[in-house]
Amino acid sequence: MARVELEAVTRRFAGVTAVEDISFEVPDGEFWVLVGPSGCGKSTILRTIAGLEAATGGNIYIGDHRVNQVLARNRDVAMVFQNYALYPHMSVADNLAFGLRMRRVDPQTTQERVAEVAKALGIAELLQRKPSQLSGGQQQRVALGRAIARQPQVFLLDEPLSNLDAQLRDDTRAELKLLHQQIGITTLYVTHDQVEAMTLADQIVVLDQGRIQQIGSPQIIYSQPYNRMVATFVGSPPINILPAIYDQQGFHVGPYVIPCPRSLQPWLEKHPGCDLELGIRPEHLQIKQGQDPHLQAVVSTVEPLGSENLIRGAVAEQPQTALHLRVAPQFFPRPGDCLDLFLDLEQLMVFNPTSGARIVPA
Repeated sequence: MARVELEAVTRRFAGVTAVEDISFEVPDGEFWVLVGPSGCGKSTILRTIAGLEAATGGNIYIGDHRVNQVLARNRDVAMVFQNYALYPHMSVADNLAFGLRMRRVDPQTTQERVAEVAKALGIAELLQRKPSQLSGGQQQRVALGRAIARQPQVFLLDEPLSNLDAQLRDDTRAELKLLHQQIGITTLYVTHDQVEAMTLADQIVVLDQGRIQQIGSPQIIYSQPYNRMVATFVGSPPINILPAIYDQQGFHVGPYVIPCPRSLQPWLEKHPGCDLELGIRPEHLQIKQGQDPHLQAVVSTVEPLGSENLIRGAVAEQPQTALHLRVAPQFFPRPGDCLDLFLDLEQLMVFNPTSGARIVPA
């Protein structure tokens, strides 16, 4: 096992900058997830670490060794792709053993390691089958097992669950997390699925347009985003964004006035009349009767999810300002109903509408 460090890594090709000035260090044994929208550069970073692409600038370290000029096969990393890339003419056992045989590991050790990995992944009874005789989930486990059997210093996983159906993704994700707890190999995992990122990661790297937007634990990324991009990308249903104007009365959202939290007043008092964007998570909006609600919302749809209902609507008299709310399953308003909303002001986020940066208390 080994740490992985990227130092100002840049990758350009055909006049396009795929990633620029990427720096972070994954400590030995941790599970880090690279997440972001399609085209943000996350797979390019993984392929550059693996040696499948060459960095245009910067340095890559695995353990204490700079590996920029080291061939991919000599970097001692194992990569699992969205495409399982199994050998169709080989049995499951031979697929699992392939990497070990290429490294000329002795047959007895190879056999023992294949049996151990197959048992851990629940595919011991499939060892004599061919890939064409396996389900998608079983093929994915074989691909993971082939990488695990090699006992590399680093795992690189590029959207390995994206071809699975929803239930199988949930099951395999849980197995993957348990497996990492057992073997503890340094892992970088690429996904655009925020649920995978939040549930698997020790630390999340949020990327957009080839640059790092924020690095932090799942809890920090969710509750303390650096900017609007991070806030809107992470969270389902998404955070509510409300255009507002600030003055001494508070935040004006159309005809409504939302009080300003004390923690933000020192900064905002220096910028009266400025345009802002407010962010509030759906779970931090409460529906209750009372005088002078912070907002009113007009319901457009109600989506029952069993444990809760998801309400989609818009701010009353501001139909362009969408709202998402989580409510108890027994509360089921009708489309067109008007709801009185109160915000948990301590959870309110404020963003600069031009730069997208979050304004935080001093």
